[in-house]
Formats: sequence, structure tokens, C-alpha cells
Amino acid sequence: MRIIRGMVYTDSMCFEPGELVIEDERIENVARCEAGALAEKEAQTYILPGLVDIHFHGCAGYDFCDGTAEAVRAIASYEMTHGTTTICPATMTLSEERLLEICAAGAAAAETEVLAEGIPVKEVLRGIYLEGPFISEEKKGAQNLAYIRKPDPVILRRLQEAAKGMIRMVAIAPETEGAMDCIRDCKEAFRFSIAHTCADYETAKAAIKAGAYHVTHLYNAMPPFTHRQPGVIGAAAENGETRVELICDGIHIHPCVVKSTFKMFGAERMVLISDSMMATGMEDGEYALGGQPVIVKGNRALLKDGTIAGSAANLYDCMRNAIRMGVPKEEAVRAATVNPAQAVGLSEECGVLLPGRRADILLADRDFALLEVIKSGRVVKSAR
Repeated sequence: MRIIRGMVYTDSMCFEPGELVIEDERIENVARCEAGALAEKEAQTYILPGLVDIHFHGCAGYDFCDGTAEAVRAIASYEMTHGTTTICPATMTLSEERLLEICAAGAAAAETEVLAEGIPVKEVLRGIYLEGPFISEEKKGAQNLAYIRKPDPVILRRLQEAAKGMIRMVAIAPETEGAMDCIRDCKEAFRFSIAHTCADYETAKAAIKAGAYHVTHLYNAMPPFTHRQPGVIGAAAENGETRVELICDGIHIHPCVVKSTFKMFGAERMVLISDSMMATGMEDGEYALGGQPVIVKGNRALLKDGTIAGSAANLYDCMRNAIRMGVPKEEAVRAATVNPAQAVGLSEECGVLLPGRRADILLADRDFALLEVIKSGRVVKSAR
């Protein structure tokens, strides 16, 4: 048994003085303390849930699309030890054959692999995000034009079979041929996200009505929000059930827009993602994303034509960036924990500190420097 005391991020989405009791792999109890009951050092420690990244591609020199057990282990270990204890890595726009291999490899790794820290991969890797191939050619971003194809429920089901049910989100451009029918036909089996799209307001609104209640990396790879053409952003903003992703790496979105977006959508609908690629945690240099060469310098990752190619920041750093940009800490933590867990159907197992839940816990100082990572009750990283 272990007892941790500090400023606990509660299920009320705020920090309150309290303590957690950990027994084996689970949280046994969460209790609030009287004001002033904490020791000085405890009062300076934030206790929050492990983060949940539902959209990223790689890190530590590996890409999920490598499709190997080695890549999955390296990615899961890096993410876990850097504060992201639950992951749903994303695929890229590739051939169906390659996507089948990648989905199968992810499912196999989740079933059989164990990390060097002694944590089973299946406790970290909890889903797959299918980003492509059902996207717009005009807004492909860093995706490979050669493999873009129209939405096809048959392909989706084949991929889900290979993934053994692990696909939790499917990116889709609703203006493309067959997209609306695909959303309607498959919405009971898949969650759909409007992505890499030229959709106007009316089309986006129709897609949301059809069942696409999520938007992939808001502002990026879609028409801008203007006073006469509100587009996807406007359609999503006025629908209270739609969640939106935001990349707060300091490159993709201006701080003013980050703060304004939290105000426009409300903290309960914001999902912070890293969209990180394999260079995250590595030195500057040349890497790859979806088979395309990427030049990385600092946090900036670019294709050779200058197109932004994901980020080189992990989710914990993105959350800290959001706080530095002026987002209230309680809202930034919510957008990196409970909201993404809800978005992909994992809210009953992660994203919030409650009795009976797996003990995925982060300890941070008052500047949100990461002090300790606890995964399934085990300390997997400590800076103390």
C-alpha cells in the first residue's frame, strides 16, 4: 500500500487538497483533506491522472506504422515514462495491405508484449486511430496522395478484424464520394472524425448529424473559419456533442487561437493531442512519416516542400504549453485526460482518479515539471 498526499485533480475537474491510497495496481481510495492539512511539500505537489493521447504517430525514433513489436514497445515505453500512460497511436495513409499488417502488428503486440519496466503493453496501448486513407486529396497535408481512396465500409471492417477490435477512431473527409453513407452505415461500430477535408459548413453539419462527432487537429488540414464561410470549425462549434482536437506544440496553433478555442468550445469539448512523429525525444535531423522524409529542427517537423508533418512534442509538453499560453491548468489537464478518454470510449478505465481505477498517476511540481510517473501502481519514472 502507498499513500500519496498533495493537490489532487478530482473528478470535479479541479485541484483540491487530498490523498490517494494505492493498493497493488489499483486506486483504493481518494479522499479530500481539510484546508491547511497538507505539509508544505505536499501542498506544492500536483497529483493528476496519467495522460491519454489518442492521436500521435511515433516517438523515440519509431513510428507506429513500422508495424513491428519493437516499435510498439519503444513507443509505449517512451510515452508512459513521459506521462502519457494510455495511448491510441495513429496510422497514416498507406495501402490497404500495409494497413492490415500494421493493425495486426499492433493487436499482436498488445496481446503478447511486456515493456522493460514490467508493464504489459496492453495496459498502455488501448486503441488505434485510423488517420487515412479516407481523406481529401486537396487537404492531404503530410499524407501520401498515392494511397488516398474513397471511404469503404468493407475495408474498414477488414482493418478492424485485423486490429481485433482496437480501432477506436476513423478519420474521414465528409465531402468525398461515399463518405456520408460510410458514416451512417458504420457509426454503430466506429467513431468518426472529420479530418483532412475541404468540407464547407453545410457538409460538415450534415456529417455531424450523420454521426461524426469529432474533429481531427482543428484548424489544420481544413478550410479556415471566416465570417461568411464558417466551415468545419463553425459547424463543430455550434454542435454541443462534438469534440475537437488541438495540437499545442507551439508550432501548429498560435497561443491566442489556443485560448480562444477553449473559450469557444468550452473545456469539456477540448481534446489535446500531440500528433507527434518519430523524432519526438530525438535529436534534430532527418526522419520519416508515412514513408516520406521529414526534416526536424526543434519542435518543427516539415516535409521537404515545407508542409508541417506532425509535431516533435509529447502530450505532456503540449499540456504544459497550453498552460503557459494562458489556458487554466484545470482545463488543460481535463483536455489531456478525461476528455480524450471519453472521446474514444475509455472513460471507464482511465483519465480520472477514482477508487477501483487502474493506478495511472502523475506527480508534478507547481510549474508542472514531471516528478514521478506511476503506471498500474508501479513507479516507472522518478525525478525526485
